[in-house]
Amino acid sequence: MQRFRQVLNARYDIKVEEATLEGLQRKEVWEHPLDALREAVVNALVHRDYTHPADIQIRLEEDGLQVWSPGELPPPLRPEDLRGPHCSVPRNPLLAQAFHFAGLIKRWGTGTTRIIELSRSHGLPEPEFQNQQGGFLVMFAKSPLHAGASPGNGAERTADQSGAVCEGAGCIADKEYRQLTGVSKRTASGELSELTGKGIFTKIGCQRGRGTVYRAPIGHIGQ
Repeated sequence: MQRFRQVLNARYDIKVEEATLEGLQRKEVWEHPLDALREAVVNALVHRDYTHPADIQIRLEEDGLQVWSPGELPPPLRPEDLRGPHCSVPRNPLLAQAFHFAGLIKRWGTGTTRIIELSRSHGLPEPEFQNQQGGFLVMFAKSPLHAGASPGNGAERTADQSGAVCEGAGCIADKEYRQLTGVSKRTASGELSELTGKGIFTKIGCQRGRGTVYRAPIGHIGQ
């Protein structure tokens, strides 16, 4: 899960309760729902065929993410059965029991339906389940909200939230912008330059203790 956080993109949904930094609520939204990925990895570990010489393989592609584990579904299960209530046929019952006692498996036979529900709530298409090349494959589609993501897109997403802070506090500094967006200092500098170039912010020089600050022109906020 730590590795997923290192390689996946995230955007920030920012709710402005009031026009101050204290009045901001930030929520990370990952390009794939982390709970669904955790469920897929747990299933791969518990249900894989350990007599098969291959490893569990996780691939991050342009259009999504794939989790492949050795060993096709044991009969009588078929991939289409996993989209609804189905019986549990653990290939490794002692391992499944250990994961259950550890709290990593909530209920038998519900892992794939939980993956589907989490993907739906994330605004994604339902994942696909396949028997493929002697193993079982889970394919997660990429969120359209992250397709073609760029620093410029991040700047546009945070412009109105930053503008709301400007309206209440008069202006926003580089450090405050980074606290608001969660981006690095280098990314913040690039986004602020882009927003200034588009006329969304006005650079107004230095103020004591704050360095360079930016103001949103009157009439921009909420447009």
